[in-house]
Amino acid sequence: MKLPCIKEKIPETERRLRMNDDVYNAAFKYANNFIKTSKYNIVTFLPINLYEQFTRLANFYFLCLLILQLIPVVSSLNPITTILPLLGVLSLSALKDAYDDIQRHRSDKQVNNRVSQVLRNGVMEEVLWKNVVVGDIIRMTSNEFVAADLLLLSTSDANGLCFVETSELDGETNLKCKQCQPDLTELHDNVELISALDGEVVCEPPNNNLSKFQGTLTWRGKKYSLDNENVLLRGCILRNTEWCYCVVLFAGAETKLMQNAGESFFKRTSMDRLLNTIILGILLFLLVMCLFCALGSGIWESIVGFKFQVFLPWTDVIPQEKNRGAAVTASLVFFSYIILLNTFVPISLYVSVEMIRLFQSLLINWDLNVEMIRLFQSLLINWDKKMCYMPSKTYAKARTTTLNEELGQVQYIFSDKTGTLTQNVMTFNKCSINGVSYGDVDDDLEGYDQPIDFSGNPYSEPSFVFYDRKLTVDLRTHDPHVETFFLLLALCHTVMPQEEDGKLVYQAQSPDESALVSAARNFGFVFKSRTPNSITAVINGEEQTHELLCILDFNNVRKRMSVVIRYDGKLRLFCKGADSIIFERLRADQEEIKSITCEHIDSYAGEGLRTLCLAYKDLSEQYYADWWNRYQDAATSLENREEKVDAIFEEIEKDLILIGASAIEDKLQEGVPEAIANLSLAGIKIWVLTGDKQETAINIGYSCHLLTDEMHEPIIVDGETEEDLDTPCPLPRPALSLAVPSPPPCPLPRPALSLAVPTPSPCPLPRRALSLALPSPSPCPLPHHALSLAVPSPSPLPSPSPCPLPRPALSLAVPSLSEGETGHSLVVNGHSLVFALQDDMEELLLAVASQCRAVICCRVTPLQKAKVVDLVKRYKKAVTLSIGDGANDVSMIKIAHIGVGISGHEGMQAVLASDFAVAQFKYLERLLLVHGRWSYYRMCKFLTYFFYKNFAFAFCHFWYAFFVGFSAQTVFDTLFISAYNLFYTALPVLALGSFDQDVNEDYSLRFPKLYTPGLENRWFNKKIFVRSAGHGVLTSGVLFFVVYGEYTNGIRSNGLTLSDFYSFGSVLSSILVIVVTAQICLDTGYWTIFNHITIWGSLIFTYLLQYAVNHGFKGAYVNSLAMPMGEPGYYLCSLLVVVMVILPVLAWRFWNADVHPTLSDKVRYKQQYEKKGVKPAKPRPMPRLFRRQSTMRRRALGKSMRSGYAFSHQEGYGRLITEGKLLGVRRL
Repeated sequence: MKLPCIKEKIPETERRLRMNDDVYNAAFKYANNFIKTSKYNIVTFLPINLYEQFTRLANFYFLCLLILQLIPVVSSLNPITTILPLLGVLSLSALKDAYDDIQRHRSDKQVNNRVSQVLRNGVMEEVLWKNVVVGDIIRMTSNEFVAADLLLLSTSDANGLCFVETSELDGETNLKCKQCQPDLTELHDNVELISALDGEVVCEPPNNNLSKFQGTLTWRGKKYSLDNENVLLRGCILRNTEWCYCVVLFAGAETKLMQNAGESFFKRTSMDRLLNTIILGILLFLLVMCLFCALGSGIWESIVGFKFQVFLPWTDVIPQEKNRGAAVTASLVFFSYIILLNTFVPISLYVSVEMIRLFQSLLINWDLNVEMIRLFQSLLINWDKKMCYMPSKTYAKARTTTLNEELGQVQYIFSDKTGTLTQNVMTFNKCSINGVSYGDVDDDLEGYDQPIDFSGNPYSEPSFVFYDRKLTVDLRTHDPHVETFFLLLALCHTVMPQEEDGKLVYQAQSPDESALVSAARNFGFVFKSRTPNSITAVINGEEQTHELLCILDFNNVRKRMSVVIRYDGKLRLFCKGADSIIFERLRADQEEIKSITCEHIDSYAGEGLRTLCLAYKDLSEQYYADWWNRYQDAATSLENREEKVDAIFEEIEKDLILIGASAIEDKLQEGVPEAIANLSLAGIKIWVLTGDKQETAINIGYSCHLLTDEMHEPIIVDGETEEDLDTPCPLPRPALSLAVPSPPPCPLPRPALSLAVPTPSPCPLPRRALSLALPSPSPCPLPHHALSLAVPSPSPLPSPSPCPLPRPALSLAVPSLSEGETGHSLVVNGHSLVFALQDDMEELLLAVASQCRAVICCRVTPLQKAKVVDLVKRYKKAVTLSIGDGANDVSMIKIAHIGVGISGHEGMQAVLASDFAVAQFKYLERLLLVHGRWSYYRMCKFLTYFFYKNFAFAFCHFWYAFFVGFSAQTVFDTLFISAYNLFYTALPVLALGSFDQDVNEDYSLRFPKLYTPGLENRWFNKKIFVRSAGHGVLTSGVLFFVVYGEYTNGIRSNGLTLSDFYSFGSVLSSILVIVVTAQICLDTGYWTIFNHITIWGSLIFTYLLQYAVNHGFKGAYVNSLAMPMGEPGYYLCSLLVVVMVILPVLAWRFWNADVHPTLSDKVRYKQQYEKKGVKPAKPRPMPRLFRRQSTMRRRALGKSMRSGYAFSHQEGYGRLITEGKLLGVRRL
């Protein structure tokens, strides 16, 4: 509902702005650059927070209860007994929420108060980011964050080029080249010229498309077209550019970064939702009990009470007629019992939960090893020094205090790749040259080898390390194959050199390419400079310049690049690319070296390295001249230009001579493979959602052991058009189907979103369309569909009789196994997700993905990441966790049940949107398996005990009702009723919920399966609640009737009676505290000083407070407990109740631990024995992560199972080089 005074903002159809015209731009009232991730401000905090708190059923229930207590004729309790606790609960929760939001305000302030150089009134001024507006002209320098979405005007490069790092946006670490309009380059770094700039920009309205921009610039009467090459987006970092000037197009919430950030959601844990359900059930049970008591009251009043009005007169509001009076009395008693039995739903429940959560969060931040319960758990997270990344001294941080126990129930992890799993560092580790393998990655093996000393090379890099002296020996002996290998690396690329502080620095479109050129540099083949027509390198100390005739640049389709060089007076083509591409283009006599190299590539790939094949070919002058003429004709063709150019490239890139292969390691963050292995063993499914390309994502999947050699070859989904989805393919009917029912034996008009599992038959299956079907052994040609998956079967499977069918949407024909137990992995391309996430296909996509042990989504946009997470949330009803480090991860971090940001990086967007922050991915293992599991375990024990003790307390009133004519008379002192949950039993249960543990942190990590109970909601559910409530009812029954039997007709030693109302209530209350204290002693599995202080302190405090109030203030219950305590019967009665209540529980637990032990019982038993030294501890089982023997299955034609080279998503710098538009090219 909108207020009539608030006008809705009219959607923009286009964005207009003029440079250096603040008045014109201000008239449009565009958004400013202020960023807000916080939820409240001073004005909105109280109403919004109260609304959120009263959405909790318990809080709303107590508000209604308070209203009832304000009616004197109904309430038998003082309203203060509800007012103070309710205010306490609301205040504490409000303080906790305020604390959380203050942290967000501080983070927002940190970003909003960054400074930019802004041109205003002809002068450059330092302006805070939050004060930047649309139309401002900003001057940026190298390594500076882009403050808003900007149009590039002028740069330090003569050709108007600049480079930006976009890892915060799309996860890619390679730099992107941006270019201003050529006519604007004349502005240079001249403030006067830029101040006089009066151009007008008309462009698209704010949107979330990161890869597209359309607009026009009108300046000096000319209109210039603008596209994505001309804009710098917020979240990027300016690199290798001395300075640039830009004008602000979109600011703040209208930037593409923030448009992709997604909405913030008010997150509730599954425990909260379960509690709401349980509390609703308790309320229904309470109403039934109150109705029973009301009926009992009506019957008693009509039979007994009506006759004794002389002693118990009815009030004026009750009719004096017998039946009507009894009915009215019963109605009033109904509400009175609602008030009296309100402790079934204790008001202190939520405040205790919140305090424990907060403490757990702080311990995650500060722990010397990772509302009150959540308060304590938050503290645990914040204090954990074992989750501190010491190089940057970055601690884990719980940015919320409401989701701690949810960490113990995570079923799906969605992880970014770049900066989250990897370090963004590429290193040259191994190579194969002419059939000889060089290098080894096991540099940590003591005494294995020493790294090569490159100190004699003035161009060497200290960070470069290589282990194999044989390679340097072969170089010194001038082995022609080795020299050709490194010469190719030094010359075949589009890298651009730059001088920074007197040192040679390379700027590459792909990080792989930079690593290869750097490797050649350290081995003495130093690429030094280039012009559009030449390339200069220092070869073994001698500077050589070679004529560069042509660059055949790489792209995602070609998967290779070539250069034609005039070398030693002859023409030579150098080519490098993916093994599958190069092997198809080799000369016929290369089979022997091809076979050996293929074995080396398989070995490298088995170690998670990214491989690349290198080849060359000598050309004659006449052949090249003829080819060049054909190339020029194709390049200038007006029809089918790209196809013709590709065909011309194919002509020259064939009959190649294989030199060898390189192997590059995309360095993972420390501990990532171990963390993923343990999280997988814990039963958590891990999906990687990355903006990187397919080959890169698959290789990282193998490196971090998300994908393993024991799995089938990954199922690839890489369709690009919707039309491919609708094209039917005649397939035999699937023999088996997973996830969806088998199709009937007739054509079905369903989309072609299916998985095809080929048999060893010679059926050519393109790796496309999202289908897994079992084709018959006979050949079955499949068209090249968009969403097809080819999954190799380990052995031939029988096929049914064929039946032509349209490809069933996402039908899985693999052996029927339980979810996630198949040996398949799924790789989905972002283009395919556009169609697979449509309403009619998303459930089927999820059904297929659920059958796979690993899922990787590559080339996905930020919003697609969020949609994938939301898909699992909606249909699987599973707890999801998203982790990432960049702005492109914000949307999925926000939409997941739990968002984790990687802190310590330059960008803060992911951390600002997160619920928890860690410095590296490896700490996620400890966050979940230790802190998450402990938090869930503690919360479950807390709730189980909490409901037990409150049912034991409340049912005493119910039993008492039978003896007081159902008159809603309290059996306990009003002080005891108010203090029971707030003072007498509050601290012990807080200590239980904050510090208890079944096994220590080392065993939690050594045995990841201990995490399983959280996945299955095993430790607290409706069944456990009913059991704990029933336990409380039995306890109250034993307690009440034993005490009643003892004191009804009992006499003191002096002959006086024991049976008075006050003494009975005091004895009952004191023994109740003793019994529930004995129970919590039994429930406590890990004793700390806090447990001792709270348990024994609360017990002592109970007696001291009752004595102080009743004797010091002369309360109604004066001497009501002191006199019974002077009799031996009190102690015998207490002992009898404790034994009767505790002994059956003790026997039941021992029997269960002995006959039906859980994994926790077994590990705890092992822990105790190892602690005593009876049994030596076994080392923590870890998967073999390095030096594994490759068990990879080789594909036909000798292609390796996974191609390791990561080409850029875009074309390289070939066009810019040949056009002479170089960035900072300097001869050193």
